[in-house]
Amino acid sequence: MLKRKNIIKIAIDSPAAAGAGTQAKLISKHYNLLQLDTGRIYRFFAYIKINKPEKFNYNYLKKKINTLKISSLDNKKLDSDEVATVASYIAKHKKIRNLVYAFQIKCAYNPPKRYAGSCLDGRDICSVIVPDADVKLFITANLKTRALRRYEELKTKNKKISYHEVLKSLKKRDKNDVNRKISPLKKTKDSILLNTSNLSIRRCFLKIKKIIDRKIVT
Repeated sequence: MLKRKNIIKIAIDSPAAAGAGTQAKLISKHYNLLQLDTGRIYRFFAYIKINKPEKFNYNYLKKKINTLKISSLDNKKLDSDEVATVASYIAKHKKIRNLVYAFQIKCAYNPPKRYAGSCLDGRDICSVIVPDADVKLFITANLKTRALRRYEELKTKNKKISYHEVLKSLKKRDKNDVNRKISPLKKTKDSILLNTSNLSIRRCFLKIKKIIDRKIVT
């Protein structure tokens, strides 16, 4: 695989609804990086499984990811709790993960030349996808805070779901992410821990910017 030289590579791992996606977008915009929320790829596959179960097979998924555009991952239909739950189960399958890995690695190491580098967030980015990232972050928050954030987010999208349903769903997703045999969610030794439970989006970004600037700005 072709790898661009002298690019910025930022890797972020986090449990669901910890704020990593929001921060990845802010980081990418500020430093002109290709941003990829890797979990959206599994959601993309989960949406296919839910809505086109007869087509859900390895060859079809391979064909879809070979033509996948990152802009397609912004589809709001991928935001449902059902899609998220199915996605966490799909992520356990090694053959599917290998398809996703290839796409992620291409984005990380060979982003379009208009970008200064890449910023990927997910569950195994620091440990598996970009182990040589310039900056590695592990962003987290307590479960109740994450559930409340996700609940408020879904309410703004007119999703009819209770806080307790969201809390239960996040507990299940956390269990799946941490305990799966292949690439479980874990903090690597060289990742910087950032707890966002009591941080605003702006304060969190400024903390991350300080870390990145210290690492990459000469």
